[in-house]
Amino acid sequence: MPIRLIAFILFAISSTARAEFTSSLSTGFDYSSGKYGGTSYTNVLYVPVTGKLQSDNLFLKLTVPYIRVSSVGGVVRGMGIFRNTTSTKITTQSGLGDVVASAGYTVLDTDSLALDLVGNIKFGTADPNKNLGTGENDYSSQLDGYYQMDETSFFATAGYKIIGAPANVSVNNIAYGTLGFSQKIEDKASAGLMLDIAQSSNALSPGTRELTVFVSKKISDTTKIQANLLKGFSDSSPDFGGGMMVTGAF
Repeated sequence: MPIRLIAFILFAISSTARAEFTSSLSTGFDYSSGKYGGTSYTNVLYVPVTGKLQSDNLFLKLTVPYIRVSSVGGVVRGMGIFRNTTSTKITTQSGLGDVVASAGYTVLDTDSLALDLVGNIKFGTADPNKNLGTGENDYSSQLDGYYQMDETSFFATAGYKIIGAPANVSVNNIAYGTLGFSQKIEDKASAGLMLDIAQSSNALSPGTRELTVFVSKKISDTTKIQANLLKGFSDSSPDFGGGMMVTGAF
């Protein structure tokens, strides 16, 4: 699976280099807080910078994030409790998060329906000694679907992830998915709801369950802003969260 994903991304890069493309840059923040089944809160600030190139049916995306985590340790963003800890002292650590590279191809595109095949590599660049990540690479592939009906857009994702296992830590490869919709509320604005679910990645945590409500508005011909609020329904998900993202096309 990792070799196939890497080959797919290299093919995508070589194809895009020979074609005209559009590009965009996004940045913003995501803040979340939760007890994750424990007695003290883990607070996470995540600030990504994402660049995207698109050429016809092909796109490439790279996300480089900054992350700050305040906790007693053991919790990894997106996974819940990853390691046991006996510490009761809350510390704050920050630095480079996990860099994520993605390549996707639109395999079906009609007036109302689109399907994208996407491969992702999460590089373990976040320092595990600072409790910022696992320190290992993850590999995933997914199918994204979009259906347009009048002023409403429905979307869904079905994927599978191979999770890198640090020494002396047992992990599970997982299936994950998303269901949601977006409703146009005015000429340049829309609002929506989405549910994210995933299987348990290790014996210490259940699967993730998160519900997000979002509002998106185009503030110029090339710039869009989106805000969201999140509620978790699992000990592997934060109790609550929120964020904002600005995207500019050029």
